[in-house]
Amino acid sequence: MADTRVQKLAQVLVNYSLGVEKGMWVRIDGAIEAAPLLTATCVEVLKAGGFPMVRPSLPGLGYLAMKHASDEQLRFISPTARLETEKLDAILTVWGGSNTKEMTNVDPKRLVIQRTAGRPIFDKMLARIAAGSLHWCGTQFPTPSAAQDAEMAQTEYEDFVYGAGLIDKKDPIAEWKKVSVRQAKMAAFLGKLKTIRIVGLDTDLSFSVAGRTWVNCDGRENFPDGEIFTGPVENSAQGHIRYTFPAVYGGKEVENVSLVFKRGKAVEARADKGEEYLQATLDSDAGARFVGELAFGTNYGIRQFTRNTLFDEKIGGTMHIALGASLPESGGKNKSAVHWDMVCDTRKGFVVYGDGKPILKDGKWLG
Repeated sequence: MADTRVQKLAQVLVNYSLGVEKGMWVRIDGAIEAAPLLTATCVEVLKAGGFPMVRPSLPGLGYLAMKHASDEQLRFISPTARLETEKLDAILTVWGGSNTKEMTNVDPKRLVIQRTAGRPIFDKMLARIAAGSLHWCGTQFPTPSAAQDAEMAQTEYEDFVYGAGLIDKKDPIAEWKKVSVRQAKMAAFLGKLKTIRIVGLDTDLSFSVAGRTWVNCDGRENFPDGEIFTGPVENSAQGHIRYTFPAVYGGKEVENVSLVFKRGKAVEARADKGEEYLQATLDSDAGARFVGELAFGTNYGIRQFTRNTLFDEKIGGTMHIALGASLPESGGKNKSAVHWDMVCDTRKGFVVYGDGKPILKDGKWLG
């Protein structure tokens, strides 16, 4: 029996997140395992009067490219990709392949080669998204592999995914509009602050956020959503932090990451597992060791770590810090091919200060 929530999610993604209108050229990317959602969103784009282009990916191709491609082939960016980055009106990215661990044993340096080569495309996308000329949204289809990462049964994971996106509500779009209004007030409050300091277990890290914009993430670019972020002043990060949650990026998992920052730069980086990958990624380019994003997770419907950053960075009461590229709409200026969100569980034993006064304690907002 078809899950009616897939159709409901497609309607939200097309009509709310992407805001597809007549005449828009829309690319829909995703693993073949997510075919039900790819199909449903294609139909919804057609209903909205847009021109959909569905691009499914096949299992294992990413790994095979890393195994067999020369360095020259890893650096190749097709003219088609360049054209689409310039001309597309909207992109929907659907995550959910059959094997989330397929890149585990790939040489980190090869991943860096490909990521660095794609930086012009990445930078252009970020600039167009910030300018409003490209609508982008990323979402997760509840596949068995993702359920295994989350240590859930398949049906349990499906309920988790659709529940986090408020798809189980009568009118999800109306619910997300309520989220938007609530978070707008929080963003306005944060926008008055000049400094943020995070203090907790093995952590004391400060930032300047003076003059930067706090962005209300209300389901327009990530779905599900629930965060408020900014781009801190590039040379301001000072102190140290340890992440009790694994840091997941590019299909690889790094455990017990500790970072030391001086004048904005991560001058020390250690991990109990995956340190080689951590170091290689942070050495990708000049901007990879600087903080591009500082954010509060605000989706209190997401309570557990699932090894999927889309959900984990939104966990209500947590914070995350992304190393690498800033998102231009925040006023951040850091440039990098990397954007690695690392989630800090601030829900127990942590206090977050704004301009020296507590604003978040044990994951709960004060005042």
